[in-house]
Amino acid sequence: MRTTIELRDDQRARLLEMAAQEGRKGFSHLIQEAVDRFLEEEAGRREELAEALAVVGSFSPEDAEALRERTRALRERWR
Repeated sequence: MRTTIELRDDQRARLLEMAAQEGRKGFSHLIQEAVDRFLEEEAGRREELAEALAVVGSFSPEDAEALRERTRALRERWR
């Protein structure tokens, strides 16, 4: 599928250079690879966020306060 994207001149030049090093005339395959990588990483980030949000509220107030205190103590030792 064809689409239009906006690239800066320096981006286009670098992509053409990379494609030429691979013996290719165009750089559409590089854009496809970058989009695939972005989509995979974004899916992973969303999954991690959902897992983190699922934990919200799972500590009792006492456990949450104990964790805060231990975290503060660790941070004080790092300084």
